Amino acid sequence: MTSDVYPPALSAAQIERFIEDGFVRIDDAFSRALAKEARGIMWRDIPFDADDPRTWTQPVVRLAGYGGGPFEKAVNTPVLHSAFDQLVGKGRWEPRSGLGSFPVRFPHPDDLGDAGWHVDLSFPGEDSNPDEQRDFSAWRVNITSRGRALLMLFLFSDVGQEDAPTRIRVGSHKDIARLLEPAGEGGMARLWLEHVGEERPLMHRGKEPRFMAQPGLAPSEPLRLEREDGAYSPVEIAIRLALQGS
Repeated sequence: MTSDVYPPALSAAQIERFIEDGFVRIDDAFSRALAKEARGIMWRDIPFDADDPRTWTQPVVRLAGYGGGPFEKAVNTPVLHSAFDQLVGKGRWEPRSGLGSFPVRFPHPDDLGDAGWHVDLSFPGEDSNPDEQRDFSAWRVNITSRGRALLMLFLFSDVGQEDAPTRIRVGSHKDIARLLEPAGEGGMARLWLEHVGEERPLMHRGKEPRFMAQPGLAPSEPLRLEREDGAYSPVEIAIRLALQGS
C-alpha cells in the first residue's frame, strides 16, 4: 500500500515552518512497542547491565548498523512515507531497510568532546583515501546536499533536558546554505563550532541512556535548485530562499 492512500502527515503550516526553521518534529512516527523491541535488541550488544547503572562506565557506546525487524518497520511507517513525499517529493527519495548506527549515550561525568555544534556531512571527498572514507568527520557537504535529501533523528527512548538531547539551531540551514554556495559541487568538510555557533551542549546528566539513530534519507535524484516546471520540493525551496537572503 503506497503512502498516497493515507492523509498527509504534515499540515501546510508545518511545511512552512520546515522551510523557515530547517526542521520539523513528527510525534508518534512509530510506536513505543517498536522502540522497546529495538532497545531490547541493542541492549544485547551493549557491554553493560541494563538494570544496573553502576555498570554504565562509558559516556557513549557506538553500535554498528541495524536493519530489518523493528528498525525497518520504524523507518517505513505510513506517516513517515507521507512526510518524505511531502518534504522531498514523490519518487525523489530511496526507501530504507534500516536505521544504521546508534551512538547510545549514558549518564556520565566525562565529556568526549564529540557533542559540539556541527553540520552533519553526507559524502566522501573525490580524492579521499580509505581511512578518510571511514572517518565521517572528514566527509563533505555541498549546497544541494549531495547523497542525502534529509537528515533524520530517530529517538528510541524518552529524552528530557538532562538526557543529552540533540539540539538544533533554528534557521541555521540558511547560514550554512550561504556558506556552502561558493564551494560548488565539491562542498566543504569539517564544519564545526566556529562555523555554526559558539555554545556547546551539556553532557548527559540524566538517569537513562539515550538511544537515537541519525540516518540520512537518500535522494533518488539530485536536488535541483533550478527547475523549468517550478516543481520545487520544500527542501529545495528552503535552500533557494536561503540563497535569496529570505
